[in-house]
Amino acid sequence: MSDWLYSDTVKDHFTNPRNVLLGEEGSFPADARGQTGNIKCGDQMLMLLKIKDDIITDVRWKTYGCASAIASTSMLSEIIKGMNIKDAYTIRPEDLVEKLGGLPNYKIHCSVLGDKALRTAIDDYLEKTGRAGMLKEASTEICHCLGITDKDIENAFHNGARTWEALQQATKIGTDCGTCQQKALELLHEFAHIYGN
Repeated sequence: MSDWLYSDTVKDHFTNPRNVLLGEEGSFPADARGQTGNIKCGDQMLMLLKIKDDIITDVRWKTYGCASAIASTSMLSEIIKGMNIKDAYTIRPEDLVEKLGGLPNYKIHCSVLGDKALRTAIDDYLEKTGRAGMLKEASTEICHCLGITDKDIENAFHNGARTWEALQQATKIGTDCGTCQQKALELLHEFAHIYGN
């Protein structure tokens, strides 16, 4: 592996992933379940949580993903044990990338699967405990001229926007200065990777 592009931490979590679900889903009686990704793109993530008094006491996960997805989720699974669900809900891919010692730029989108599956699992738990919608995922402003966020772009993607032109039609993004185009297109690519076309 002389051409290995990752840090030693990534290599360790990839070759020795922590908290992987071995066997079938039923072998780990979970309080919460989250699944995200698109098997057609090769990346899909299942996250199972045990939770007591809003504290994550144990976690198992399974993915069909690359080294970045595996290492990121392994790291995430270690971080969230013992964590309150409110704090776990705010973990971002950037936090995982930093703890892993970085990832190649073209692989950072793979690190979003774990945190999205985690939030989906926590949402599942909140719904089961009669607190649906209690936590909201933070948003990041992408178009500063019009205040359009990554959540607005994600919603537009779910409603069919796959190109810059379709995104502009749906959100009016980039109709003022246009400096947000590159970041917006990167997000569209990321969502296509996560959710499929």
